[in-house]
Amino acid sequence: MNRPIRVLVAKVGLDGHDRGAKVIARALRDAGMEVIYTGLRQTPEMVVNAALQEDVDAIGISILSGAHNTVFPKLIALMKEKEMDDVLLTGGGIIPEDDMEKLHQLGVGKLFAPGTTTSEIAGYIRSWVQEHRNF
Repeated sequence: MNRPIRVLVAKVGLDGHDRGAKVIARALRDAGMEVIYTGLRQTPEMVVNAALQEDVDAIGISILSGAHNTVFPKLIALMKEKEMDDVLLTGGGIIPEDDMEKLHQLGVGKLFAPGTTTSEIAGYIRSWVQEHRNF
C-alpha cells in the first residue's frame, strides 16, 4: 500500500454522544490510518458525500441512538448509488446481535459492540482494505 488507509468516522442523526467516536478516531490515527471525523448530526447524504470527496477506504459510523436499522440501510443505498462498492461501511455502538446480522446481510461490514478493543477494530479495517481495495 502506497498511502495510509483513509477512514471517515461519523455520527449520524440526533445522537449527540461522540466520545466513543473520538476514541476510535484517535485509535485509528495512532494505528497509522488517516482519519476524517465529520462531527455530530450528519445526514447519510453528508457522510457519503464527504467519503467521496475524501476518497476514503472505509466509513465508520458510531451509533447509540437506536436508529441503526434506518441509518445503515440508507448509507448502503447511497453508497451503491454512487458506486462505492469498494468502500467498507462499518461501525459500532448499541446494536443488538440480531440487527447486526440483518445489517451484515444488506452489505454492512462487521459491527462492533461496546467493549471491543481498538486494536481489533483497526485490525479488521486494515485486513478488509488490503483484501478489497486496489491501490
